[in-house]
Order: sequence, then structure tokens, then C-alpha cells
Amino acid sequence: VIKIKDFGRLRLSSIEVNEISDELISLMVNEPKVCSHLHIPLQSGSNKILKSMNRSYSQEYFKNKIDRIRSLDLDFAVSSDVIVGFPGETEEQFRRTFDLLTELRLDVAHLARYSPRPQTVSARRMQDSVPEEEKMRRFRLLEELQAGIAAEINAGYLDQTAEVLVESQENGRWRGRTRTNKLVFFEDEGEWLGRLAPVRITWTGPWSMIGEVALKEAGLAHRAQAEAI
Repeated sequence: VIKIKDFGRLRLSSIEVNEISDELISLMVNEPKVCSHLHIPLQSGSNKILKSMNRSYSQEYFKNKIDRIRSLDLDFAVSSDVIVGFPGETEEQFRRTFDLLTELRLDVAHLARYSPRPQTVSARRMQDSVPEEEKMRRFRLLEELQAGIAAEINAGYLDQTAEVLVESQENGRWRGRTRTNKLVFFEDEGEWLGRLAPVRITWTGPWSMIGEVALKEAGLAHRAQAEAI
């Protein structure tokens, strides 16, 4: 796919950690067309809970893969999924998840509270043993932790110019994503839908950023696209 002429960006969606080879890592950090972002489901920082979930990896294996990617590209963004309150999860096992997320400093962690789903092994064979109020407490602790981490990471984009692929326009603002999958909003009278906009970031938060078109870079982009046509 990346050999297609004039091809813009390729972003991989969710991928299991066992499928991340050194060859794939090398391609992602060295090929400009491939976005510097991966979504890799973690689910838990406890190896015992991972085994109960029928996951074939350990938290150590997961961490080693993240470390390998970041050793080659410090700006590479990683997002993940985490479940709290899985049947049998103890406070100590939850704390292992909390500590691992603290150490990994993921760009985004999609958090969920366990609930039984029909026809799944956990629903048929495991007791939903963690009370709902305890699930919510653990959820809130991870939510607060991750919001702080994401805010610190995104703050590094302030006053920087990012390449934003514009996906839509909402309430008069353009909406798009950086190569590292950061959500960016900006206002401009130009037509940016489906195009790459150079945006200088003027505000950052944990979940999104706001910016303005960098005029000099935008002029160069318009000229390059016109010459290509």
C-alpha cells in the first residue's frame, strides 16, 4: 500500500501485541507514510487476570514491546484498552494495572468497567465478584491518572506546528488528527476537508488540542498541491 504513488497516510488500527514484530516496528518508525501511532489492547497489568482473560501475553511482554518502539522513536504514540473489575480482580491486582499505566505513560487509555456479556466464558463460568461501587472507584482512579498523563504529553505540542489530516467540519471549526492521532480543532476560511493542514497548536488539553493554520507552511502546502495537479 505504501508504494502507491501520491499516497498520503497509512494508520494501523487495533493490533494484538503478539503481532508486533521487529520488522513492523522498523517499518512504522522509518516509513514517513505510516503514522507514528498504534492501538494495542492491554486490558490488565496483572498476569493472573490476563490469564483469566485468556490473553496469551504477560504485562512484562507488553511493556517490552512498548519500550522497543520508543527506543527507536520517542514521539511514537500508543493507545490501549483497560478493563477494571474483571471477575476475581483483587485490590493488589488492580494496583498492578495502575502502576503499569503510570510507568507506560500511554497517550490514550480507553477504560471500561467489566460487565458480563452473554455467551462469553466469563459470563458462563466466572462470578462477577467485584461490586459496582468498587469498579467505579477503580475506574475513577485510572481515569484521573490517565487524564494527567495525557495532559502532560499533549502540553508538549504547545506552540509546535503539527500536520493535521482534516476529517470534518463541526460548528464552524475544522476537525482532524495529527500523525500521532491527536485530535485538533482549528478555524480557517480555507477549504481543508480531506487535506493536510499545517496547524500551530495554541491550546492543549488531555483529550484534544486547538490551533491555527501556520500561514507560511500553508502557503507552501498550497503551492506544492497546485504543482502536483
